[in-house]
Amino acid sequence: MTQTRVFLIIAWLMVATLLWMEWDKERAAPVAEPTPVATTTTDMSDAGVPAVTGPVPTTAADDGSVPSAPQPGATPDTPTAPIASGAEAVTVTTDVFKIVLDGGQLRQADLLGYATTTDDNSPPVRLFTLDPIGYFVAQSGWTSSDRTAPTHASGFQPVGDARNYVLAEASDSVVVPFLWTGPDGVSIRREYTFRRGDYVVGVRDEVVNRGDAPWQGFVYRQLSRVPVAVKGSGPMNAESFSFQGAVWYSAIDKFERRKYDDFVDDGPLNKRVTGGWIGMLQHHFFAAWIPGEADESTYSLATLSANGGTQYLIREVGPGVNVAPGATAATEARLWVGPKLAKQIEAQGVPGLDRAIDYSRFSIFAALGNALFWLLDKIHSLAGNWGWAIIGLVLLIKLAMYPLSKAQYKSMAKMRKFQPRIAALKERYGDDRQKFQQAMMELYKKEKINPVGGCLPILLQMPIFLALYWVLLESVELRHAPWILWIQDLTARDPFFILPALNMAVMWATQKLTPMSGMDPMQQKMMQFMPLVFGVMFAFFPAGLVLYWTTNGALGLLQQWWMTKKYAEAPAKA
Repeated sequence: MTQTRVFLIIAWLMVATLLWMEWDKERAAPVAEPTPVATTTTDMSDAGVPAVTGPVPTTAADDGSVPSAPQPGATPDTPTAPIASGAEAVTVTTDVFKIVLDGGQLRQADLLGYATTTDDNSPPVRLFTLDPIGYFVAQSGWTSSDRTAPTHASGFQPVGDARNYVLAEASDSVVVPFLWTGPDGVSIRREYTFRRGDYVVGVRDEVVNRGDAPWQGFVYRQLSRVPVAVKGSGPMNAESFSFQGAVWYSAIDKFERRKYDDFVDDGPLNKRVTGGWIGMLQHHFFAAWIPGEADESTYSLATLSANGGTQYLIREVGPGVNVAPGATAATEARLWVGPKLAKQIEAQGVPGLDRAIDYSRFSIFAALGNALFWLLDKIHSLAGNWGWAIIGLVLLIKLAMYPLSKAQYKSMAKMRKFQPRIAALKERYGDDRQKFQQAMMELYKKEKINPVGGCLPILLQMPIFLALYWVLLESVELRHAPWILWIQDLTARDPFFILPALNMAVMWATQKLTPMSGMDPMQQKMMQFMPLVFGVMFAFFPAGLVLYWTTNGALGLLQQWWMTKKYAEAPAKA
């Protein structure tokens, strides 16, 4: 098998892989659903969502079960009306976001540092919203066996007269308090803490029992949303490839996920976990509840159907507290609301939280993606531009693979040198391909030519290429990042198709230096069409990925030209 034939096979495998990724995306992408229609209610305890039950060690009620948490509110009967809530809301503005919340839920979250589009007057990304189209909220409340507890829908009220909180320039944090007072002397004070430059919201509940009887309750935290149908399709639409659904992490089973379409088909979830976290992912952004690392919780999934619409929910119930008369108890959690920033996620020190950056469903590609982004980020810190960082990454990869690439191009140069002798063998044996192949292998053996010596560098490039594909699609740091001149967004396609055209030219020039000895006319025609195939395919790929591939091909072309000049100056005579 010649080097050219190996390249042809690898190239078509790559095309097949990308086509499979597109087919898998189309098969599994959320289907646009009708807008959910239902009557607004603040008490959903009787709604048709499966109750969360099961034993929780040391925190269970007397009968060994966890009381059912109230269910998520349904969406209203008009497509633009906000969802009502029984609690009074306040607004919090920090340097990174503007949030509208009440005691039980974060109703709205605008990410001030991230514009929705590249337009100058684009509004910020709104991650949480009560709008039925894209409804997404974070909720937390309490449940108890005697139902004397505040839910996410009602119970908590703001403390004091302030309804607008702004993080002062001289302050590093702002605390927003809420209070619930029960009928039997039990009260719960909830504090939301917002810190400068931080997308994590601290949530602390302190239970005070001034009554005469013990009080037992379970805190629950949940994320609830109506998925937004992905607009458009194809590789040009990075969002269509990004995972959309619920995820959770446990020390035993590690990172797990479930697409919205699989919530019901994949069966119920009733997982008892210590620590861990739950979340909902979308392209570039996510939300996640992170309980205390020693807290015992029960994870569950649920759906709420209302007149043709579906609301999806992931919940953790626990830990439970037993508060004696005159005693207090507290529980804390963190809520991530924002972009998938690798450094800030790592700074949380939460096992598995880095998998929220969904480089791949396969752990090996996820690990490779993390490594590539780490390297890319280091280069970016020096170059100050993500486009030049990508070019720098190509240079480093080329240097690392130089010994293998040298063997590859040396082998190709030798094959080019002996093309006249191979052509003479082909003419001698005519249509007897078996004898021709035997004679050609004998020639390779005699002249110490390894026709498959270049396979390894190409094979190593494939996982790097695919991992970088996911890095460029998923890394929010590259979102709307410019390079030079006409490339103003490396995660979008080249608007003028200049990079795909350059890639076609590089591939065509590389073919001219690549020996095609021993290939039949059909294979040669297929090779001739490869630049066109890749040019059309790359026309719809993120510009950053095409920049990587074009730079890699251009450097390979220079290296091949030099090796050809060095080892194949004089054609061998037949």
